Amino acid sequence: MTQTLASASTLERLVPAALDPNDVTGHETYRLHIERYDFASRFIGGGRVLDCACGVGYGSHRLLAGGDGTQRVTGVDIDESAVAYARESFVDPRLDYVCADGTAFDAEPFDAIVSFETIEHVPDPERLVDNFVRLLKPGGLLIASVPVTPSVDVNPFHLHDFTPASFRRMFARRGLAEIDSLLQRQPYQPLKMLAGKETRLSDMRQNLVGYYARHPKAALTRAYSTVVDGFCNKYLTCVWRR
Repeated sequence: MTQTLASASTLERLVPAALDPNDVTGHETYRLHIERYDFASRFIGGGRVLDCACGVGYGSHRLLAGGDGTQRVTGVDIDESAVAYARESFVDPRLDYVCADGTAFDAEPFDAIVSFETIEHVPDPERLVDNFVRLLKPGGLLIASVPVTPSVDVNPFHLHDFTPASFRRMFARRGLAEIDSLLQRQPYQPLKMLAGKETRLSDMRQNLVGYYARHPKAALTRAYSTVVDGFCNKYLTCVWRR
């Protein structure tokens, strides 16, 4: 299982050990992920932590090492192969992994919940956020991130686009108080990406011209973002307290 997944670092499944040395986008994406986990660790003050959509487990392991007095981290992911890889590759007695859908996962309440680059993937983001709130102890921390520049047009695995305002509203409506945030920027070279120079980007949406013809609003959204933000993806991580 480890051997198979170790060669499968893709647009939506980042496996650090499988990153090609020439994969500039992959290494930059990994750096941003680590930065998010280190940012989250600054706020986690112990207790039980849920890492929802943990992937292959490197972030869950980092939370365990970085959190102040963290008793246990539970990594949850819907992908069985990713969970199997995590169990083999990132091991600690205080760390466990569960294969489950985050919208339906059930457990005793957590002191902190972390979920990075997850909400844009699920058909019903509101249901997922409701489950996070249900699983969070009163006074607990919820730390989550999404892209806040368009991504649905280019990434076929993304189902929703968010702005900083629309992302924050989902949590404010549930009475959570934002206490800090992190905005990350990832410049990209559009011609290089479209030319398929990096193998990790091979599963980007094909025939973008045809997609924009069928979804003219997406074309306008992309054009506006390019004017405002340039060739740069942005990601927002927020910390809320229940």
